[in-house]
Amino acid sequence: MKEDIIIRWVMASDLDQLVALCTAHAAYERAEYDGRGKADKLYSALFSEHPKLYCLVAEHNGELVGFNSFMKQYATWDAGEYVYMDCLYLDEAYRGQGIGKSLVQHMVEETHRLGCTLIQWQTPTFNTRAIPFYERLGATRKAKERFFLEVSEFQDA
Repeated sequence: MKEDIIIRWVMASDLDQLVALCTAHAAYERAEYDGRGKADKLYSALFSEHPKLYCLVAEHNGELVGFNSFMKQYATWDAGEYVYMDCLYLDEAYRGQGIGKSLVQHMVEETHRLGCTLIQWQTPTFNTRAIPFYERLGATRKAKERFFLEVSEFQDA
């Protein structure tokens, strides 16, 4: 990893840069994203007395170049808690340099601190660069489809 990369917890002053990274991440995953109002919502999720979300960032020369966000969740099947990695994203110029692995390592350390032994996440099947990276870390995969339901669109069939 580059010596001048700093892995640290996100700060409130980073939120505009974090939203910009979320915008880039959505474009990379071929998804729509509207960043309006997201900084305020992320502030509430990240910095409340009981945070809903944890976020590590990679900083280079005062600019955020990547992030890893995750949360503690509960699995009915396992009857136990685990960490769900919501996002792992690096600006393209910073990929392949060990920064992603470092972000994951910091998340693993926090996972232990949270009393969990499992991390779960998803990635699009077309993300052919990330899949081998995750496998090199020792991750295994399960084929599933992810569904999204807008509550206003629910149909009582």
